[in-house]
Amino acid sequence: MNLPHPGLPSFDYIRAQTLEQVVDLLLKHPTDVRLFMGGTDILVQMRDGLLEPKTLVDVKHLPGMTTIEFDPDVGLRLGAATSMNAVAQHQAVVENYPLLAEAANTVASYQLRNRATVGGNLCNASPAADTAPAILVLEASLIAFGPSGERSIPAEKFFLGPGESAFNQGELLTRIDIPLLPKGCHGRYLKLGRNAGGDLALVGVAVLGYPDETVDSDYRFRVALASVAPTPIRALKAEEILAGKSITDETLQQASDAAMDAAEPIDDVRASARYRKAMVRALTRRALSEVWAMLREEN
Repeated sequence: MNLPHPGLPSFDYIRAQTLEQVVDLLLKHPTDVRLFMGGTDILVQMRDGLLEPKTLVDVKHLPGMTTIEFDPDVGLRLGAATSMNAVAQHQAVVENYPLLAEAANTVASYQLRNRATVGGNLCNASPAADTAPAILVLEASLIAFGPSGERSIPAEKFFLGPGESAFNQGELLTRIDIPLLPKGCHGRYLKLGRNAGGDLALVGVAVLGYPDETVDSDYRFRVALASVAPTPIRALKAEEILAGKSITDETLQQASDAAMDAAEPIDDVRASARYRKAMVRALTRRALSEVWAMLREEN
């Protein structure tokens, strides 16, 4: 039910003390309890009458939820409640995962990025989530804690539909694990919005490329798209094209066309499906060209 005037409905607030407490609350009150980290989405939905949870459970203070750890032998661990600005500005992220820093830095405005969390951006399972394409091409794992303990969910299996994720009942996201990247890799995240900042993506494209002598082109590329399908997706056909033949302008164009074909956007108030598909091709071509230029410069 929509509220007649902007404002928050009444609710109880619980600052969680343990992960087990959170799981217990989720199991006992599955429809009445919502988790709270940055609040940039859920508070807006509550204000607009789209959600009326009886209880908000604050999980951002739990151990490890805002930790950023990089191990040169293992990779990156991001606490689920880490803010976008913390991700975008952390030295280990900027130096080792610049694609992720670039994606985080496109989310909303600077002020909102102080509150918005990488975990919240992913858990909303929005097709337009800016960090989702980066997480997909980085082949991350999302670590959930629930009644049976901890389990790892590959990023490519996490997004099930608009607002739907692979969490089981009683589970919450605790961190994102990102493996070490291939040697010599480069990446870009390009976002098209209606204005220069603070807008949801009309189209988002992430590209990661790296040398690989086991394929015909001697290079592999990973391509992921946001806001052009029911979930963020990998453009697998485009990746096959880039691995299977020498990298030329024609190959880059064929891969961009394949990415466009993979997109299944809808018409909405922000853009038409036809426009979005055309922009997938244009942004993919641009991102591939920029990544390819960086790869050629080093090899």
